[in-house]
Amino acid sequence: MESAFLLAEWLGTPAWMWLGFLGLVVALLAFDLGVLHRENHEIGVSESLRLSALYIALGLGFGGLVWWHLGAESGMNYLTGFVVEKTLAMDNVFVIAMIFSFFAVPRIYQHRVLFWGILGVIVLRAIMIGFGAALVTSFSWVLYLFAAFLVATGVKMLLSDGAEKPLDQNPLLRLMKRRLNVTETHHGERFFVRLPHPVTGRPALFVTPLFLALVMVEVADVIFAVDSVPAIFAITTDPFIVYTSNIFAILGLRALYFALAAMIHRFEYLKVALAAVLIFIGSKIFLADMLGLAKIPPAISLGVTFGILVAGVAYSLWKTRPGRARLAEEAGR
Repeated sequence: MESAFLLAEWLGTPAWMWLGFLGLVVALLAFDLGVLHRENHEIGVSESLRLSALYIALGLGFGGLVWWHLGAESGMNYLTGFVVEKTLAMDNVFVIAMIFSFFAVPRIYQHRVLFWGILGVIVLRAIMIGFGAALVTSFSWVLYLFAAFLVATGVKMLLSDGAEKPLDQNPLLRLMKRRLNVTETHHGERFFVRLPHPVTGRPALFVTPLFLALVMVEVADVIFAVDSVPAIFAITTDPFIVYTSNIFAILGLRALYFALAAMIHRFEYLKVALAAVLIFIGSKIFLADMLGLAKIPPAISLGVTFGILVAGVAYSLWKTRPGRARLAEEAGR
């Protein structure tokens, strides 16, 4: 009876693979919170890189499992989705860094915000991906809308000047500050505190700037998911591949954040590469129709996507290499 349940397919994939994936995610979160960060401490760049390497290795290892059990096409689709989502998650770091800076979140508490943010992301992405899968199953033409949206988003990114709107003008933030009791300063790692109300003097529930930062991080992910979910559906419509590649890419985000936040200036041209990837992923659906193909072969999608991103990262690192600014200044004299 139990074996029949484990072998039964759920959304096109054996139940044991879904359960194994969810069990691994829960174990990783428990290990992160209960072992690695049982006590608050600042995460340095070296620790961040080690943890990032661990999460990337686990994500790639899971991709190997997918390749082994579901076939080469599913394996390549997973890897393509993982690479795209990981890079989009890296782009999210720029916004998170801005949020932490705006709220002056101490480094020692940033991991707490990111941890609870990841839990929210796991739930929100499941809802968005489930809704997207239902749409694609019922209306296949939705894929063309996703593809057109990706191309338009990529073009917009290329034409954008890269300037972010000031966070203090965000309507949600302004609404929360009007409707909620907000403390002026942080209260350690706490999201909520009870303090005397400034008018009545009675104890009242206040939210701290740390809570506001958490809400803005969640909102930022929803905005980024508007790009990333159509991107992965343009690669594959398999709900298992879509969700697992998303979550494994995001799981390592909080570990990677502390290394990337210290090197944001070195990835100046990453957005250009991301824009090119979004345009490619969106346009390949239309290109396949023009060529009379069911779809562009997964190996080509993976190779082109990986090549664009590697070129973007390499060019960014070369353009921002140490000493380049000094050399440019000397050349201009």
